[in-house]
Amino acid sequence: MIYESIGATDSEWASKSYPEIQETANADGSVLVVPVGSIEQHGHHLPVATDTILVDAVVSGASEKLDDEIPHLVTPPVWSGFSPHHLPFGGTLSLDFNHLQTVLEDVAQTGLENGFDAVCFVNGHGGNASLIDAVVSTVGTSTDAEVLGTTYFTLASDEIHNLRDSDIGGMAHGGEYETSLMLHLRPELVADTDQREATAWDEHYEWGGSDLLDSGPLAVYRSFDEYSASGAIGAPELASAEKGARIYDIVTSELAAVFVAIHEHNR
Repeated sequence: MIYESIGATDSEWASKSYPEIQETANADGSVLVVPVGSIEQHGHHLPVATDTILVDAVVSGASEKLDDEIPHLVTPPVWSGFSPHHLPFGGTLSLDFNHLQTVLEDVAQTGLENGFDAVCFVNGHGGNASLIDAVVSTVGTSTDAEVLGTTYFTLASDEIHNLRDSDIGGMAHGGEYETSLMLHLRPELVADTDQREATAWDEHYEWGGSDLLDSGPLAVYRSFDEYSASGAIGAPELASAEKGARIYDIVTSELAAVFVAIHEHNR
């Protein structure tokens, strides 16, 4: 698949035999990591698998930064998310909210049955965030293991804000942030600059969020075609591979620190 060439590590669940998986799971403070992406339009210049490619790469990069003594495994990414707001553009494959919730619950619960002390969902799509928060609670009530969840692009937001060349709103859907990461990780999948058409972020409510670094305190549902004619929002024209490399290093370091903290808390 399109995301399999990113960041292959020794921590991949799929590459292990079942005794190897159980050996890792039974180690003190073991952590199971579940990346969750989506298949949805990202404008004219990025592939529909962008969220899955990026979350898989970020989790793999964080895993590579961990000491060998941190017992953890990373599942294959859950590649389809909750994306009904992107359907008008085409190219989107979306699961029903309850179906995706059940998938994530089942993955976590059966994974934990191997003996892991904690499970952490790592999300790569804004539309999944509230669902993953819910799954943290539903799985958490059914297990003695610790259950956690995060969205990778909310990590280290102050450091990444200092890298941006765009105004607030420029690091939105298919904007400066995601396009820079893709230029660093999979440049062959990014269209030429003249195809990087995007609309400036324009949310009626000032509390409704501004871009990936600031989701805002007010949840608002809008079909994505109300925001953008191309499907992209932000400033992809300001993206660069160099900036993507710096974002990648910052985010993977922060996520690795999260994994270390989970391990130490559950020893």
